[in-house]
Amino acid sequence: MGNIIAWIVLGLIAGAIAKAIYPGTQGGGFLATTGLGIVGAIVGGYLGQSLGFYSAAGASAGAFSLASIAFAVIGAIVVLFIWGLLTQRAA
Repeated sequence: MGNIIAWIVLGLIAGAIAKAIYPGTQGGGFLATTGLGIVGAIVGGYLGQSLGFYSAAGASAGAFSLASIAFAVIGAIVVLFIWGLLTQRAA
């Protein structure tokens, strides 16, 4: 449970960083960016754990390591990209 809470907090930060890095304009305001950042951070966190960059046991304690931040931002960028594809076709 603490692992998920750590990724949610990290997702708040990763969503803002990903939106600043990702080119173009994305729809949605702060809440949409935050939600997409949280989803991206969780996706990136599980990806980093499955690739062996850090263990699941140490992920909540080391949630703010360089590797976890990088994977969270990458995950958030991927989620923003997918969100852009979905909303572009819907509009």
